[in-house]
Amino acid sequence: MSEPRSQLREIQQRMAACVMQPLTAQHGMRRRSAAGISSEREAGAIIAPNDRLSSFERLEIYNRQYWFRLFASFEEDFPGLQAVTGNRRFQRIMQGYLTDCPSTSFSLRNLGSRLVEWLQAHPELTAPHTELALELAALEWAHIEAFDNAAWPGLTPEQMAALGEDSRLTLQPYLRLIEAHSAIDDALIAVRNEDGSSDGSSNSASTGYAARRARRLRAMPREHIFIAVHRYDDSVYYRRIEREDYQLLRAIEQGCTLGEAIEAAFHGSQLSEEEQPAWLQSAFGYFATMGWFCNPPAENAL
Repeated sequence: MSEPRSQLREIQQRMAACVMQPLTAQHGMRRRSAAGISSEREAGAIIAPNDRLSSFERLEIYNRQYWFRLFASFEEDFPGLQAVTGNRRFQRIMQGYLTDCPSTSFSLRNLGSRLVEWLQAHPELTAPHTELALELAALEWAHIEAFDNAAWPGLTPEQMAALGEDSRLTLQPYLRLIEAHSAIDDALIAVRNEDGSSDGSSNSASTGYAARRARRLRAMPREHIFIAVHRYDDSVYYRRIEREDYQLLRAIEQGCTLGEAIEAAFHGSQLSEEEQPAWLQSAFGYFATMGWFCNPPAENAL
């Protein structure tokens, strides 16, 4: 039994390698792989022809459909990035990223997990709007994580009351923190609403409309904002938070003690020492109500 299984595994691996190799500029199957292997010869070894299509043509169908599915998923996940870069440049970004960072997961959900880092390494694809493109891509990935990351039990009132300056808190996995320099939250909501209400014949699909929308996004006034991307009742929300909120939550996320996080919260703050206790009470009350402080599974098992 081991020999047929090993043969099947080999065929599956060779099939996957052919299907996952990047397409040509004309969206066809490459004649040779990156390793120099003939695609036509490889197709003949793993798939039979029929009375209408050769082995290569049959394999090309799978190759094209695999990549078209990736492209469709990527476009669905990053409409804001597409809107600000324009369609032509977005196609270059999409094809370059998916070639350099191919899918390694069973789920398309993880397709864009390395996009922000990849864009940082390729600023020529987003210049002169690199900052805006990076921040939009980060917000869009945060949206994906907020949508389906785990939700752990929140701290109880007794646990909150027992916190001290040496305590370490854990944030909900679905909570994501974004720092930006323009109103990217409002912009992304508008883009998603426009795309959701458009069809193939609408102005939203036209080249002229896309160009006007890109200019509008690029012209957004600079505005230093902080966003908590979170999930509530199975919906994702973008909540504007204050600098102090952001710095506190970021420090907690990085593993600081509560005392260190509070100190970080007020770094560069305009709040006076007299105002800080009231702010802390209000902030912690809201975070606790939202359940953003939680018990990770290991602690739950104790």
